[in-house]
Amino acid sequence: MRLNKRTYHQRIWGTGLLFLMFVMPIFAQDPLPSSSAPQAPLSFPEENLSEKYPLRIIPVDDSILSDYRGTKENKIDDPQYSLFPFFDKLQMRVEPVRIVSIGDSHVRGHVFTYTTRLLLEKDFGNEAVGNDTITYRTSGFATETGKPGLVFHIFGINGATAASFNTDEHIQEIVKLHPDLIILSFGTNEAHGRYDAGSHAIQINQLVTHLRQACHDVTFLLTTPPGAYKGRRRIRYPNPSTATAAKTITDYAQKEGLASWDLYNIMGGRQYALINWNKNNLIRRDGIHYVPEGYQLQGTLLYQAIIKAYNRYVESRME
Repeated sequence: MRLNKRTYHQRIWGTGLLFLMFVMPIFAQDPLPSSSAPQAPLSFPEENLSEKYPLRIIPVDDSILSDYRGTKENKIDDPQYSLFPFFDKLQMRVEPVRIVSIGDSHVRGHVFTYTTRLLLEKDFGNEAVGNDTITYRTSGFATETGKPGLVFHIFGINGATAASFNTDEHIQEIVKLHPDLIILSFGTNEAHGRYDAGSHAIQINQLVTHLRQACHDVTFLLTTPPGAYKGRRRIRYPNPSTATAAKTITDYAQKEGLASWDLYNIMGGRQYALINWNKNNLIRRDGIHYVPEGYQLQGTLLYQAIIKAYNRYVESRME
């Protein structure tokens, strides 16, 4: 069900996600507090977990406005059901189940993925994390309590690409978080310069391969960039390389049997994505970053796509 503009705004603010602390300009990358060490899980094997966490379909709406043009269904493409092992862990919750979202400044701003985190916690609980307040000036790492449940860590770096993230230092930071699902959100910076699809695919593969080798039994979700402009403010135009970068990401995911979420084409692709983002003034003046409300919408859409994928998992287990 798509929402009209009035219903959309009521639902966004009705979630209680008031991110006034994020209304500030984008700063250069600054040192962040280190992550807290993951706590030893507090599990009770004798519990009847099937009764504690029964399989259930979670109702989910579609926050794409009805007057947006050229949009596609907001869903995760996962023909090989690669997310199902992660959903198994999330369903049982016998120990902390960790999502680690890594990416560029869209992730570093914290609004996008923090929105997703809070919405997921409404469905799967927040017992595994402390009472975190995430702002631009704090770390995006969750404070773990050691209790079973969902943990969502955010690790973004301004200006990052898949290649620049693929260092031993960054990989070890991710390893220490013990991820069960890694969400990779890159592509904006790769597409901003002289773009080469072949090199981009190699860089994605190198990062995924490195993470697979370092992180035991991890699942991946690749996302595409939302869209950006090039040129100066008065003479700017939609970045034509974004469409190619998005296709490179989704083609790689399909080839490797990984899940992907194509935000760029869901929001209208080459022809309409930026028109749709501009319709409610959701893009900043720099033509690359988004205002808090824009990132809130992106985070809500990611949450909704994850829940739709989870519901497919539940349906398969009920058959």
